[in-house]
Amino acid sequence: MTEVTIYADGACRGNPGPGGWGALLSSGGKERELSGADPATTNNRMELTAVIQALAALKRPVNATVYTDSQYVIKGITEWMGPWKARGWKTADKKPVKNQDLWQELDRQEARHRLTWHWVKGHSGVPGNERVDQLANAAIDALLNRP
Repeated sequence: MTEVTIYADGACRGNPGPGGWGALLSSGGKERELSGADPATTNNRMELTAVIQALAALKRPVNATVYTDSQYVIKGITEWMGPWKARGWKTADKKPVKNQDLWQELDRQEARHRLTWHWVKGHSGVPGNERVDQLANAAIDALLNRP
């Protein structure tokens, strides 16, 4: 199975506000950058979108190591998702899970692959994480500078 390294990050100017996401996929000495933006979103939605888009870009199942600076994504995927699913996508206090549509899509994408999740401290000089932060912010800039 192919080994892939993924860095993913989201950004938002205001929360909610215009947001962007960036992802970097590396495998076999090749890299692919992805990014996008949304005019009205939240930081958490952009963090999730970055990971989902990276996984969706993979054409076949892989072993992937996923790096994100989002505690929301890491805790959601490693701690919260199982109980949410068991409760019918409800939180412990019986409220609907926020961003349920994205969590369900991430769950579908994750099922295709063998993933290992790692949290990295944001803005700490980790090259892959710094690059995806730049991609996310460039996507916001491009969105805001459209005529």
